[in-house]
Amino acid sequence: MASPLTRHFAVLLSTAVLVGALAAAASVEQRPRSSYAYRLSADANAPLRANRLAQVPITYRGGPITASTGEIVDVRVSDSLPVETSTPEGWAEFLAKLAHGAEIAQLTTYIVTFDEVQQICGSRALGCYGDDQMVAPGELAADIAPEEVVRHEYGHHIANHRSNPPWVAIDWGPKRWASAASVCARVGRREAYPGDQGSNYAQNPGEAWAETYRLMDERKVGITTATWQIVASSFFPSEAALQAAELDVTQPWAASRTTASTRVFGRRTPKVWWIQLATPLDGDFRITATMPNGGTHEVALVGANRRTVVKRAGWTGQRVKRLDGTVCGQRSSFVRVTQKGALGRVRVLVTIP
Repeated sequence: MASPLTRHFAVLLSTAVLVGALAAAASVEQRPRSSYAYRLSADANAPLRANRLAQVPITYRGGPITASTGEIVDVRVSDSLPVETSTPEGWAEFLAKLAHGAEIAQLTTYIVTFDEVQQICGSRALGCYGDDQMVAPGELAADIAPEEVVRHEYGHHIANHRSNPPWVAIDWGPKRWASAASVCARVGRREAYPGDQGSNYAQNPGEAWAETYRLMDERKVGITTATWQIVASSFFPSEAALQAAELDVTQPWAASRTTASTRVFGRRTPKVWWIQLATPLDGDFRITATMPNGGTHEVALVGANRRTVVKRAGWTGQRVKRLDGTVCGQRSSFVRVTQKGALGRVRVLVTIP
């Protein structure tokens, strides 16, 4: 991350903005943009400075606190907030009870007044996050409860510590939720704009993920009256998306998996071999086929209908063909191996998210 605070969380109080296939995706991994905002109006997009926290003259009470869960939670509360209503210990307990993983130990949370939030995060902001630092109000602001802001910002913190190659999780959302929410396909259709904090803020999947996390955590504690106003209604999570989000929190996706299949082509063996692929998650895939000496077999990725050829493998060695691409919404397909040239053993390795 380029700056300590790169994610703002925005509530649009103006009119709400309403709003697959297997392919070699054109999108490449990019660094997150410089500003994410929980905004009070659609035109608020103030960039944050790397040393903004240090520049704003605020004194704090608190620090690393041992919560009832046994975890160490680092919370600093502005001295401008009443001691009777806002304590580091109280906020540490709140954070420790959020759905979370090991990433909680890397977060420093600053609970400040609404005016101080705007000094740190931007003149129209309600909270911000970046580089393992969260800033949120400790008081009601614009009819938004501080707990709502903290939950949303913690969603950004989770995404910052999750993996979703070839994309950046803090912009696209973590792997399982992004797949369930069809982020890749939406980007291809220009229905989602990762990292966009301008006119397409409501269609920013990074913000949709943070809101989904907020909604998921609120439901876990019995809050069922939450609103959905800052991102497009098309991103409102289905039950499958909520379940995927919970798995992203509790069982983070770690790495692609590789399976191996082998067939010996003989004189009486069918010349076409079909290997069915289930691809529940979006991301990079690779198919590698090793031929017998003298084999010139055709290897292709074929759609679920067994007719549409998505892509053919090319030679990468004397006996090896390979095919690379990106799963982008298609959940079922086939590898088709057509025997040509010499008979013998063919080994196919398939690596998928």
